[in-house]
Amino acid sequence: RDVRKVVVACPMAFYSSLEETSKPVVARMKELGINDSQVVKLVAKFPQLITYSLEGVWNPKVEWLKQLGMDDSQVAKMIMRHPQLMGYSLEENLKPMVQWLKKFG
Repeated sequence: RDVRKVVVACPMAFYSSLEETSKPVVARMKELGINDSQVVKLVAKFPQLITYSLEGVWNPKVEWLKQLGMDDSQVAKMIMRHPQLMGYSLEENLKPMVQWLKKFG
């Protein structure tokens, strides 16, 4: 059932390199503390997660979140709650929003 959902929601997942993209992304999720069953739920919920590159998307966003003061478990929790976050532009969306929110204290 979950596989069918992934195929329908994100056929581009099959164009991504398993060895160069999907497996490293799953390994990164596990490094953050996301377990196997949570990985399955995340991919079913937001299949694009496994198509984003580790170097171009995952690592910069994870490191930026850590610079904001989050630890691995907090980053993992944020990704599990809002996996779409990984699809947002760091420069065009995330950083400007944080800067704007900082104005309010």
